[in-house]
Amino acid sequence: MSTWDFLLQPAGFDIGETGLFAFEATQPVWRALLVGLGNTLRVSLPALLLATVLGLLLALGRGSSLRSWRLLSSGIVDAVRLVPLLLQLLIWYLLLVEWLPDANAALSLLPGVWLSKGGLAFPWPAMADGGWAWSWPMQEAFNVQGGGAVTPEFLAVMLALSVYTGAFLAEVFRSGIEAVSSSLLEAAETLGATRWQVIRRVLLPQALRTILPATTNQYLNLVKNSSLAVAVGYPDLVSVGNTTLNQTGRAVECVAVMMALYLAMSLLTSAAMDAFNARQALQGGQA
Repeated sequence: MSTWDFLLQPAGFDIGETGLFAFEATQPVWRALLVGLGNTLRVSLPALLLATVLGLLLALGRGSSLRSWRLLSSGIVDAVRLVPLLLQLLIWYLLLVEWLPDANAALSLLPGVWLSKGGLAFPWPAMADGGWAWSWPMQEAFNVQGGGAVTPEFLAVMLALSVYTGAFLAEVFRSGIEAVSSSLLEAAETLGATRWQVIRRVLLPQALRTILPATTNQYLNLVKNSSLAVAVGYPDLVSVGNTTLNQTGRAVECVAVMMALYLAMSLLTSAAMDAFNARQALQGGQA
């Protein structure tokens, strides 16, 4: 008979990356699973944003009047879609931990932004003198100190999910863009609208009604594909769940918890996209 009292027992293991949560091995199992869920969301949400931006850029590139942009965008989309996500994840991780300089010689990408084998450091708000102030990372003798930071494991997962999903979104966006009547775009240009105004005010609003359903499927795939993070040692929900399973021996219960949490994330994603779709349809009807 299954019991759930193990969720209240001490976890007995540490988690290497806890994000915004604080966790110790003496804390209960349910909190460890919560940290894993938080890590999954922490990597999935930025990846969703980056994948959307990348997919839109690639879709616009494939429809560009410049042959070089069309060829480049098409080559990126075709190449990424044909390579398995797990292999891309391992390639990104290898590039980050092997090709980047050590933490004592980090690359300065922007003022206050440092990239090295130790991860990415960036300005981050911190409590100081009774109030919030920005903490800026600085290159020290052996490491980058201050600010916020993310590990190379986090970066590898986020980049792999963003690029892989972005390539599929590019095809979704391209089909939606091509479904918009060219006469609408020509009419906007005739009225003196710039290229950016045509894209933002005419092309994208009209294409959204075709794009949104398929985009929802890709977002759901991204959230579920984040479970591959265990391959590079990022402590997401699956990684923490597997560790919990090994520690407690409660295989059925641990798998059930992970299934329930992924189902909840999928339902929330679908509900959010449905609400956005309904809002766009309402605005379109009013227009």
